[in-house]
Amino acid sequence: MKCDALCEKRNTDAKRNPSVAVEELYGIVCLTCWQIRRRQGKEKMRSINTMNRLLLGTALLGHLGICVTARVPRMLAPPAQVRFESLDYKNILHWTPSTNKTSVHYYVQWKIYGEPQWVDADGCQGIQKRQCDLSNVTSDLREWYYARVHASSSPSSQSAWALSPRFSPRWDTKLSPPVMRLNVTEQRIVVRVRAPQLLVQKMHSKLLYKIYLIHNSGEEEVFEMNHSSNRLSLKELSHKAEYCLQAQTMIASQAKTSARSILKCVTIL
Repeated sequence: MKCDALCEKRNTDAKRNPSVAVEELYGIVCLTCWQIRRRQGKEKMRSINTMNRLLLGTALLGHLGICVTARVPRMLAPPAQVRFESLDYKNILHWTPSTNKTSVHYYVQWKIYGEPQWVDADGCQGIQKRQCDLSNVTSDLREWYYARVHASSSPSSQSAWALSPRFSPRWDTKLSPPVMRLNVTEQRIVVRVRAPQLLVQKMHSKLLYKIYLIHNSGEEEVFEMNHSSNRLSLKELSHKAEYCLQAQTMIASQAKTSARSILKCVTIL
């Protein structure tokens, strides 16, 4: 029976039978009923408040999730095959793009092996070409170097850094063959050679050249000259005979040798 109906019955019975015992009994029952009703009301409100908190928390988390998603950068794949290619101490960092996007820009840093600090490479910040000339900052033959590059297509879309192998200009550079010029006179060939300017600046006193004189028979003679020599004169050659020549650059102290130059053939006057 509901509390309202029970208390109404109490009033009716009290008029019919005004007994103190009946009055006390109904009083206890009514009070208990109202206490239960009040407790149920509080629990209902508590349940509603808990549900409201859950709904509010869900809404806030959903909103926060949207914000986080909007702010987390979309990661590009990093550049691949990051490596130094060095010819005559011209040290160029190369890499291969990992995306076909045309709007990608690249950022290059370098450091000396063992140093903690990375340095931005001048002229190689936000570039679209796939190489960076680091000759000026990796010129010390006693040092080893690292470089790294990362890609970016927008502030919210960037790649991780891609690291190069360790690089030594002393040991990793390759030599190009010298340019050879020939002057033919009676029974003589005068040979002049010229190496790339950067190589000359770097290794002037240590540069050597090998000159190969190849006879018609296939016999080969080898001559050496240092960079300070102006020319090499090959004398007492056979009249009307054809000779072919090649030149090669050497740095003996580093056990470095270039490929041979293009074959040049002349006929003695």
